[in-house]
Amino acid sequence: MTRIAIIEDDSVINQMYRMKFEADGFDVQVADNGRDGVELVEKFLPDLILMDLQMPEMTGDEALAHIRSKEWGKNIPTIILTNLGAEESPKELKNLNIHSYIVKAELTPSQVVTRVKEALHID
Repeated sequence: MTRIAIIEDDSVINQMYRMKFEADGFDVQVADNGRDGVELVEKFLPDLILMDLQMPEMTGDEALAHIRSKEWGKNIPTIILTNLGAEESPKELKNLNIHSYIVKAELTPSQVVTRVKEALHID
C-alpha cells in the first residue's frame, strides 16, 4: 500500500486530506507541525510527503531541510501544499528537491490526489 505523510497544522485540512487519500486506498499518517512531521517521516518512511509551509514548532521548509539532510529522507518525493503563492515561498525551497508546489485554494482534494498519483506514477 502506498504511504503518504501529510504535515499540516490545520486539523480540518489534514483530516480532510487523510480521509480523501484513505478513500483512494492510501496508507496515511498525519502530523500537525514540522517537528512532529520530521519524526513521522523518519518512522513511517512514506512514499510521498505533502507539506505545508506555515506551521508551529518548525516551518515546512525547515522540516524539509532536516528531512533532506538525512539519508532516509534525501529522495522522498515532496509536494508543497500551502496557501502561500510561489512568489511568497522561502527561497530555500528551490534547493530542497520538491516535486511540485500547490496552492491549496487552487485545487480540490480530488485534484490533489490526482497530482499525487501522477508524482508516484500511479494510474
